[in-house]
Amino acid sequence: MESLSENNYYANDNATFGDRIYAARVAVGLSQSALAIRLGVQLKTVKKWEEDITEPRANKLQMISGLLNISITWLLIGEGIGPQDPESTMPISADLNEILVELRHTKSELLRLTKNLDVIDKKLRKLGNKPSE
Repeated sequence: MESLSENNYYANDNATFGDRIYAARVAVGLSQSALAIRLGVQLKTVKKWEEDITEPRANKLQMISGLLNISITWLLIGEGIGPQDPESTMPISADLNEILVELRHTKSELLRLTKNLDVIDKKLRKLGNKPSE
């Protein structure tokens, strides 16, 4: 049996959901606590995800995907857009990486808020269409 190396531990055949979260988080240079803060969850929650004890809800999957620049499909089953190979990209400064992570977080949060606005809009329209009592 082939031993797992640093380069293939999150390959499709070997990886668990937690392995893929870990790999993507490390690829963008985030600590568990930094990811937890950006997602609005407790540190122990991220640890449980990475240890395959629990899995995030759908809304958090969307946020994780945006923050870590990976597809939800890759996160769930290992197919699609995963983390970039560090050797294939030019190194970026810690400051630039922090800004990119913040940008991804803002995009993810904007998507979440847009969905919330749609729900509120539907509720208002439904109330507006009710006959007066």
